[in-house]
Amino acid sequence: MNFTVYILYSESIDRYYVGQTENMTKRLVFHNTGTFKDSSTKAGIPWNIFLEIMCVSRTQALAIEQHIKKMKSVKYYHSLKQYPEMIIKLKERYNN
Repeated sequence: MNFTVYILYSESIDRYYVGQTENMTKRLVFHNTGTFKDSSTKAGIPWNIFLEIMCVSRTQALAIEQHIKKMKSVKYYHSLKQYPEMIIKLKERYNN
């Protein structure tokens, strides 16, 4: 199975959200329809995909998601998007 680490952006609240999933299409629908009543993303509808990172396993996806969240930096998100080699290094670092 393929897993995706994703960064969403909401223009309406100028915020980013980092998560992981095995079905990006379905997860984006969940974020944009308020499927989960207490979701922290409900206030930011609509969300747009800012970046997707394809992973080989859930373990790798969870590790990369946690790494990105620990960075707590919009500049880091933009660097990941601008410099694909950073994503390659992350995948190598968190290769099962």
